[in-house]
Amino acid sequence: MQQIADHLGVSKFVVSKALSGKGGVNEMTRERVIQAASQLGYFNQKNGYVKNIRPTTAAAAIPPGKQSVLVLMPNIRSQNKESLYWGKVLEGISDELEAQNLGMIIVSEPRTDVMMNIINPEGILGMIGVGQIATSLLLEVHRIGLPMVLVDHEDNLIPADSIFANNVDGTYRLVNHLIGLGHRELHFLGNLNFSRSFRDRWVGFRSALEENGLGVQLHDDPMLYLDSVETGGFVPGLKDWLLARKKSKSLGLPTALVCANDSIALSTISILKELGLRVPEDITVTGFDNIEDAARFDPAITTVNVPKEQLGRRAVTKLLDRLADSNRAVEKWLVSVELLYRNSASSPREAVHASS
Repeated sequence: MQQIADHLGVSKFVVSKALSGKGGVNEMTRERVIQAASQLGYFNQKNGYVKNIRPTTAAAAIPPGKQSVLVLMPNIRSQNKESLYWGKVLEGISDELEAQNLGMIIVSEPRTDVMMNIINPEGILGMIGVGQIATSLLLEVHRIGLPMVLVDHEDNLIPADSIFANNVDGTYRLVNHLIGLGHRELHFLGNLNFSRSFRDRWVGFRSALEENGLGVQLHDDPMLYLDSVETGGFVPGLKDWLLARKKSKSLGLPTALVCANDSIALSTISILKELGLRVPEDITVTGFDNIEDAARFDPAITTVNVPKEQLGRRAVTKLLDRLADSNRAVEKWLVSVELLYRNSASSPREAVHASS
């Protein structure tokens, strides 16, 4: 804590209050303390502030009778039961908890103070976090000693078990498939700051291009930082970019657009149709996740299937493993994914320029 205090130019007392969840520290200072603690590896140390109220033996991990697991889904706009992606993950969590005779409490409140008033830690076995969750929320859960498993998310400050689809491998194999079809001008569409999964998919994309000696997209490319990818707010900017590339005599359009998820791919194809371009005849478009709409769309989207229910089920069994052995090293599990070859991808024609 003294290192953090020195780093920020504040007192050790302020750092202690910020990390222990006590009042008297303004939000900006609290966020600065959390960021510094993350950079300095605070909770990687044995004396990181946390109450150890969880049992450590398998026999004591789950008391007799029906117990509950907290499922935290604070991004209510896109992470909810109706979501074609997150809804399936939630189904997997629910099914496995039911099979284990355990209950579920879903909390979608993004405010730390409200959430901590809702839950009773003594009546909860642990927490499963679904998708993006603010560090401040995770810090409160960690501080009261609840074991946690994170699905499709990890945090630099909070040590926790996590479950991911194998995003790097999935995109790597997808891009290699496109290169095998003859594509040499490929472009990634997504937001590298949106989630760890999006960043990992970009890593897979970039790795495949580098291994095949193809030019790699630069980090300042606006298509790597699309606005509001969860709500579709990126559509106007993407349309402007596609139109400009279509009109450009020097650049032209890429032959393949590799989208960070299926929702972006669906929007991209709709924009291309508005611009008078055919998929895949004029340009190939691929997605990731295999949501139900991807198969029903015209054309059906070439994508990567993420076993969403399995992610949820595995999160439950991982939490039970952690309850049985709290001293085990933190683990990151990768679930295998599968390429689905559909109608939105084909061999490229010549790059589409303004003359076409």
